[in-house]
Amino acid sequence: MTEIIAENPARHTPLDDAQGIAFGSLMAAFGVLMLTHLGFVTGQTAGLAILVSYATGWDFGPVFFVINLPFYWFGYRRLGGAFVLKTFLAVALLSALTMVLPQYISFQSLHPAVGAILIGFVSGSALLALFRHGASLGGIGILALYLQDKTGFRAGWTQLLFDLCVFAIALTLRDWQTVAWSALGALVLNIVIALNHRRDRYIAL
Repeated sequence: MTEIIAENPARHTPLDDAQGIAFGSLMAAFGVLMLTHLGFVTGQTAGLAILVSYATGWDFGPVFFVINLPFYWFGYRRLGGAFVLKTFLAVALLSALTMVLPQYISFQSLHPAVGAILIGFVSGSALLALFRHGASLGGIGILALYLQDKTGFRAGWTQLLFDLCVFAIALTLRDWQTVAWSALGALVLNIVIALNHRRDRYIAL
């Protein structure tokens, strides 16, 4: 990530980054709201936080925030202080928004198939915004970006492999139909990331 930033002539301004992180965090929180309404699971560290939340009854926001704490040191060592700071802000904002949005948004009807696709698109757009502004939602996202920048292996594929592990655990906690619909949402999300997060096409950071 730092090497790419150094090579790029077009930089995002601090205001660009602020709106990108705000947009990404808000869209991600909206995706979590739909996901938990349907009782779905997802991958990445968010998926782990969802499973912990379902198993314990704890709120997703605080669980997600705490799960991400160990990853910041790795992110600092590998991707730099600016990346970690932006990621910390995105994670904190998402954690807070997931506790606030249910007071203002509710769903009377949301079909699982439609919900799965919407979750994938909304969450994918959220991650794209964060990635393109030098941030992530922590955890596996940090590792995925690091591997993409160092090896060219797409961030979406790294996240997909991690998702498979999370969904295997999810089958022990949720019924297979719910996990199947959840997998559709995760598949859509990862396709969005894999096809759109291309460092050879998008150079402004």
